[in-house]
Formats: sequence, C-alpha cells, structure tokens
Amino acid sequence: MPPTFRFRIVVAGQVQGVGFRPTVYKLALDSGLTGFVRNASEGVVIEVQGADAAVFADRLRCSLPPLARITSMAVEAVSLRPDEKGFAILRSVTAEGHQVLISPDMATCADCLRELFDQRDRRYRYPFINCTNCGPRLTITRSIPYDRPMTSMACFEQCPDCLREYEDPLDRRFHAQPNCCPVCGPRVWLSSPSGERLAVGNAAVSRAATTLADGKILAVKGLGGFHLVCDAGDDEVVAELRRRKQRWEKPLAVMAPDLETALRVVEADPTEREHLLSAQRPIVLLPRLIAAEPALSKHLTPDTDRLGLMLPYTPLHHVLLDAFRESVGPERLPILVATSGNLSSEPIALGNREALERLAPLADLFLFHDRDILIRCDDSVLRVNRESGRPESFRRARGYTPSPVFVSRDGPCVLGLGPELKATVCLTKGDQAFVSQHVGDLTNLETFSFYQDTIRHMRNILRVRPEMLVADLHPDYMSTGHGREVSERQEIPLTQVQHHVAHVLAVLAENRHEEPSLGLALDGAGLGTDRTIWGGEALLVDPRSGMFSRAAHFTPVAQPGGEAAAREPWRMARSYLWSIGITVPGSRPWPWLDEHAQADAFVGAMLEKGINCPVTTSCGRLFDAVSGLLGLKHVMAYEGQAAILLERIQSLDIQAAQYACPVLAGRDPVQLDTLLLFRQVHADWEAGKPVGTISRRFHLGLIRGLAELAALLAVRSGTRTVGLSGGVMQNATLSTLLPQALSLRGLTPLVHTHLPPNDACISLGQAMFGRIQLIRA
Repeated sequence: MPPTFRFRIVVAGQVQGVGFRPTVYKLALDSGLTGFVRNASEGVVIEVQGADAAVFADRLRCSLPPLARITSMAVEAVSLRPDEKGFAILRSVTAEGHQVLISPDMATCADCLRELFDQRDRRYRYPFINCTNCGPRLTITRSIPYDRPMTSMACFEQCPDCLREYEDPLDRRFHAQPNCCPVCGPRVWLSSPSGERLAVGNAAVSRAATTLADGKILAVKGLGGFHLVCDAGDDEVVAELRRRKQRWEKPLAVMAPDLETALRVVEADPTEREHLLSAQRPIVLLPRLIAAEPALSKHLTPDTDRLGLMLPYTPLHHVLLDAFRESVGPERLPILVATSGNLSSEPIALGNREALERLAPLADLFLFHDRDILIRCDDSVLRVNRESGRPESFRRARGYTPSPVFVSRDGPCVLGLGPELKATVCLTKGDQAFVSQHVGDLTNLETFSFYQDTIRHMRNILRVRPEMLVADLHPDYMSTGHGREVSERQEIPLTQVQHHVAHVLAVLAENRHEEPSLGLALDGAGLGTDRTIWGGEALLVDPRSGMFSRAAHFTPVAQPGGEAAAREPWRMARSYLWSIGITVPGSRPWPWLDEHAQADAFVGAMLEKGINCPVTTSCGRLFDAVSGLLGLKHVMAYEGQAAILLERIQSLDIQAAQYACPVLAGRDPVQLDTLLLFRQVHADWEAGKPVGTISRRFHLGLIRGLAELAALLAVRSGTRTVGLSGGVMQNATLSTLLPQALSLRGLTPLVHTHLPPNDACISLGQAMFGRIQLIRA
C-alpha cells in the first residue's frame, strides 16, 4: 500500500461564500482523500488524509472557483486519523479576529444567465437568480461572518427546493447566501412617484420596458443603489434627464444588452472587450463609432469622443433590456442611459423610501424590489490604455471593492481619511490596504453621512481598530475635521500629510516599491507645506522613512478669486497673461470679454493689488488657462471639463513642433518654466494658429519638459524611479506619452495599477504614511 499522509491547510482570502468549500469537497472525493473542510475566523480550514494528500494544496490552487482569491495558504503535516471515513463539510466556527475577505458584487454568471432565459427552468426570467459564482455580496452584507442572517436576505426563508440546493455540496448554490427563487425570494414591482403599485413581477418589467420605449425616465433599483434610466437614442428624453438631474454637460453612461449591440456604437479592442465581459462589469470608456451617431442621442457625451458603456450585471438588467429590445423593435437600438440615481453631487439613492423622496422629481416611474441594499456602491469606471494594454481606473467601486491592495509588508492598522472631493477611505490590515468604494464630494451633507457610514462598515467587516488616523494637511476639509473629532472621542492619535505626498506614496504602495523615489504629482489643488496651493510638483519621497522634499514645481502664478478660478478657466488665462506682462488684449480680443467684461475688470484689479489671489503651482490650473485663452470653456459645468475639451481638440494627424518648456535648474526649488510654455500658446493664438495645433504643441511641450525635469532630478538624487499620480494623469495623452518619455531617458515610471490617479488614491497614501510613523516610533 502507498504511504498515507495527513495535512492541515489554512487558506485565507476571498474564500467564503464563493463556492470554495464545495470545490475542496469535490477535489477531495476525486482524489480519494478523507478529512474535512470548514469555515473559521482564520479562513477556510482543511484537513486531508491519503496517498495524494501531499499534492492536494497544489491541486487546489489550480482548481479555484471563479470568485475565490487566496491571499495566504499555510500547510503543515498533522497526525493521522486511522479510523476516519469519508470527507465532510463541517459547521463553521468563529472566534476573535478573522482573515476572510468579503467578495465584491459580481455580474450574473453564464450558468445563471442560461437558466434565466430557459422557459423550462423554475427561475425563468426571475430577476434575482444567483449562485456562488455570481450575484450580490458586499452590498447586502451587514457584518461578518458572511452568512445569510448577516445579509439582507435574512428575511427571506428558503423554500424546500432552494434549501435542498443550499445544503447540497455538489450543487453550485451550496451555501450561496442570496439563493432564492420566485417562490421564496424578493419581488419586483413598478410604482408611481406617489408610491402606487402599478404592476408586479414580469408584468412590472414588461410595463417598465414599454414606458422606456415611450420616452419616459425610470428609477431602477440595482445592486448598490438606483439608476436613472431612459432610451439612449431619444434626444428629447436624454435632454430632459439632464435638466431634471441638473447634470448639464457631464457625460452619461449607457448600458447595452450584449457585446454585439455594443459594437454597433463603439469600437473595442480585445482587452476592452475582456473588461466589458468581466465579472466586475465596469463602465468602459470607448471610442464612439461615427456611423452610429444618428442612433444615439447627441446629448450623451457632448465634450468627448468616448462613450462610457457597460453590459448588464444583474438579472434584473438582463430581463429589462430584453423586454426593452422587444418594445423598441429591430429599427431602434436597445441601449439605455444608466446614470446614478441622484442629483449632481449627492450620493446615489439606496432604499425604496429614500428613492421616492429624493428621485420623485427626476423619475416618471420606479422599478422597485424588496431586497434591501445595505451598502451604497456606484458603478466602476475605467479606460484601457491602448499603447500599454493596462486598465486605467477613473472610479473604483462595484465589482472591485472591498478587494484589497496588497502592499510590500505587514504593518499596523491605520485609517486614511481621504480628501474632500472624490473621497475614499482606507484601512490597512497586515499587508493589505482596503480602499473603500467611491464616496464623492464631502461638502454635501448626505455624502458626508455616507462617508461616516462607510468608515463604520469597513471597521466592522474587517474587525479592526486603527492605531492612527491620517488626514490631509488642509484644516478645513470635512475629512480632516472628522479625523479630529474621532481622535478626541476614541483617543486615537491623528497625524496629517501633505496632499501630493499622499499621491506619491499611493502610487509607490500600489507598485510595492519601498526605495526612495521621485514623484510627479500633476493635480488640481492641494494645500502645500508653505500654505500655497500646490499641484504641479516634483517630490523626492522615501516610503520607508516618510521623509520628503519639494524638489521642483511649476512656475507660481496667482489664482484670482481662489476657488472661483477653479470653476472659471478664463480667470486662470487672465492670471497667466498678467504673469507674462500682458494686461490688455493685443490684436485679438480675449474670448471671454463678451460675457465677462465686468468681472474681467475686477480680476485685473485683484491681480494688480494682490487681493484674494492665492499663489498656485497647479498643473490643472495651467490646463484651464490654456483652455480659457483658446475660448473652449468660460465656466465649467463639472470638474476637469476645460482640460477634457483641450485634450479633445488636439490635431493628432499633423506633426506639430512642440513648445519649449525648459527646466530652470538654478532655482531652489527647481522650476519648470510653465510661463514660457504659456507665452508660446499665447503667441500662436495671437497669430491665429488652429486651436488643435496649439493644443497638440502644448501637450507635447509639457510632456517633454516634465521628462527633462525628472531626468535632471534623477541625476541629482540618485533615483531612477518616477511615480506618476494626480488627476491630470487621467489625460490620455499624458498617461500614454509621459511614461514613454521617461523610459526613453532611462527612468522607470510607476503608474497606478488598482486605484485612480485622482484624489481617490489619497486615502491609501495617507494610510501608508501613518504606518511609516507607527513603525518608526
């Protein structure tokens, strides 16, 4: 007889509620092994005994279910149990502390989708079909352990058929906590804004589809909140949605029923198609097909040639779009606008009553269901960089959170409190950093309440108490104020870190890089250590000591009116003109004078007297200045609009000579001469050169200047690594060409691999700074 071995295997990670134990069970039976598997606080505990027990762990790694993710696996030999017979799944045990990750919400799997449209299946067209490989997770979880009583499915008692599946280790619904069917599960219904129930079940979905085809706006309850939905091909209803939502110009996302339909309106390469079809189902920003423009509303993306498109990720989406396709017929595209259910700047609506209160002025009808959403979670947004093939995140939320970012080493628990805009929070645990879903603008009181709820929920599901809180340097940020309050109330020390240092620490952490590095933080605004507004910074940062120095920055200019200049690009154009000695128009009138002549006179006086003109080195404000001078946008409807328009108008089909953007190496700190860069923009504009040519020359000149600046500082500092972060790195031209320019100079560029480069990454950088302080203490 071959020798017999017994091993104990403890697996941590995303291994509960994802079909992990049934996979272990089947693999053990197939291998002829005895033993057991059970959930525990430390993860999944397995003991296997038999001739092939020694190779079981390796086989398991190669046989994981789709949603499982192993973060650690410990294997040790243990004593044999000679009388043991068979392999069993044992009852879960719990204790203090845990190493289990809750899975993100995942799109409907192929098996469930097949059953959803199979007339012979008992879940035919049932909007809540799911299994261990798909469906809601985070958004229905109140606490851990991830068991049905701890979810919003607790109030739905399973019928005998569902319970049989739930208890069968060989069924793919074994311990699928949201498991249900039309007999025992949640219901869907159509409601008027007054709350009157108009239709239930499939009839509700059919009537909702007909209503959409007739040009109405619906509020549809999804996974992490409500969508506002309408026909994406109807100009009139899309314009009305913008009016009601007060989202005048910012792009709107759409949902297509399948990839085939999507490819009738957008262009997608194999990597982009892979993301569209992934279990995460993000919104992917894709080039629009010109031939498809008549089929879609012109009001969807007025400022960009890309369309944010996603495919259905819940069974309710699938059946609604299928019914909508039938309602509109073959002559119209069955594509829907699917934008977050809120007024601009507010958090996405969560519950049915809340939706009726907040969305009644926005929606004609409501498609409700009675499975509670416990955690708000917006759709994730990404773009694929076609040069490198890497995904670039714009918003990380549904499908990705609460999956951790793995950092280079273990460390104490720290809470990064995030910024003011595009807020997230981050909790560290061991070698994992848990960055929350997108929260939003904390100056909105509802959003700030969501922010506080998010911190409480993350601490609860991770079962941690932070040893330190880290806030932004800005004293007036809501996140900073919250940190002070929590620090005093819970006696947790609070420290602060400069905004752009946090940016650089975040990109270094994502790349698990711990050596001293140069960071280029190209951003809109962050309070500097000198109390001026930073945003075009070259920082030398040591991620082991937390020490940093401001090695270089853009040429300082005034920001007349403070925050007003961040909304009105012409003010920054006026400031840059004043800085290069131009105080009155030359051969051409300034583009903004027709609308803002009186305000222009006030701004001129402010600049002369230095009144309400904080000093800034912001890269974002430089883009605004160029956009303002070219007359692209006088007053922005949303953050970054002027820069988006400036990038869009580039003449890519011509070989434009780039502007000079020299490095002033003799200054301390070193300066990048962005005034000379702007002077050339102005000269070409005065000469009547095409704005597309000017934009291209500006982009290329800035990229070359940044690369030469980095090369100089690399020589001076002895580092060859350059981290790239900040909201301006969402500019596709910079995100593609700047890393290339750095590589050509022998430098190693590091970019964000998990998080957006905008302020959503700040909380990670803050948390890493706090860990450094605690480790050094």
